[in-house]
Amino acid sequence: MQVSASAATPNDRLTGRALTVWSAGILAYILAITGRTSLGVAGVEAMDHFGISASRLAVFSSVQVGVYALAQIPTGMLIDRLGPRRMLVVGALMMGVGQVLLGATGSYPVAILARVIIGSADATAFLSVMRILPAWIPMRRTPLFTQLTGSLGYIGQFISAVPFTALLHAHGWEVSFVSLGATSVLVAVLVRVAVRDTPTQRDGSVTSAAETGRRDGNGPGIAGVLSFVLRQPACWLGFFIHFTLMSQIVFTLLWGKPLMTLGMGLSDAQASAVLVINMVVSVLVGPLAGIISARSGRRRPFVALGATVVVALSWVVFFLPDAPRGFAAVIAMNIILPAMGPVANFGFDTVREEIDRRFTATATGLSNMGGFVAAMVASQAVGFILDASSDSGDYTWDDFRYAWFVAVGAVWVVGVLGLLVSRRAMTRWRAGRDAQTVTVRQ
Repeated sequence: MQVSASAATPNDRLTGRALTVWSAGILAYILAITGRTSLGVAGVEAMDHFGISASRLAVFSSVQVGVYALAQIPTGMLIDRLGPRRMLVVGALMMGVGQVLLGATGSYPVAILARVIIGSADATAFLSVMRILPAWIPMRRTPLFTQLTGSLGYIGQFISAVPFTALLHAHGWEVSFVSLGATSVLVAVLVRVAVRDTPTQRDGSVTSAAETGRRDGNGPGIAGVLSFVLRQPACWLGFFIHFTLMSQIVFTLLWGKPLMTLGMGLSDAQASAVLVINMVVSVLVGPLAGIISARSGRRRPFVALGATVVVALSWVVFFLPDAPRGFAAVIAMNIILPAMGPVANFGFDTVREEIDRRFTATATGLSNMGGFVAAMVASQAVGFILDASSDSGDYTWDDFRYAWFVAVGAVWVVGVLGLLVSRRAMTRWRAGRDAQTVTVRQ
């Protein structure tokens, strides 16, 4: 399939209207990141609130991340068919329902259901913004805007680490999570007013290329879209690029604060400060990462492999001492992690360049699954190992060291192997396509 031109293709000029649409989408994505990370900063409180162990706490993260990962392809297909605006509105409303339910319950099973809803809602945000980009942003600028989207989303992590944590300590569990739910409804209203799928879309209409094809009777069905996406090496290359850099997700989503407060003995204020530093670095390096991605082109897998090695070696050095590391060491880690983290999004640029634009959201969804599948497996494995190594439930530095080396290390090995195999498949696919193009021209 060749990339189809459409009326939605942006020109070379970046307009104010395009920035407005993108900014509204970013607010929805920030909301999604806030919902995703809010339980991570409340991990210790959640163990007390629900009376649960580390492995049961990890289920919260595993369920949400698992639902998020599994929802990527079906959500991407819905976005390609129904348009990103509709899905952003639905996602924000679902996020509100999930947060209110989580805040109002003291039941562990009901809380798991709430995290399922939050994970499903979370899946709509990033893919919708990625679907907006090729319609509104000039192609030469999209790598920069891809990285800006990922980086600015981390403002949601700041909201979780500072104002949400302050609200949690001042007013308790219920008020904090219900407040997040109310904010989600306001964001849904804003998105409904400000976002359009394409520059030519009228209010209430859907003008995506996939929808147009379906109306004309030429659009592929669900099985056709899924078959096409699953056969694309670019999608799997993006999957494993994202997969290998998953420790940033594991740290910020669940185990960072327990590691710092329980394993290292840091205060809540120090742990929150570390997460804020992580967020600030993530935002600052985004534009630079976008420039590097645009210039790397087909060398992106090598950049990803290099970033993975840097992160892995940094964790090894961090966990080497028998005694807990201090505040300065964890700050250093939270400069390295977010500095390398944006490389995980490089695969999305390859997907956008190589895949038919009608299937952008679905293809990006498959690639986006990588890091979250890896994070789900690693997070749950860390929880199991912590419980197995600590009979009393008092988790120490040694417990976290052991869990991190075994769980995260094993996932890294799988990711690196997958990255190497998928890069080789991509190289063969490009060679075959280029040879076919030369034959046709002759």
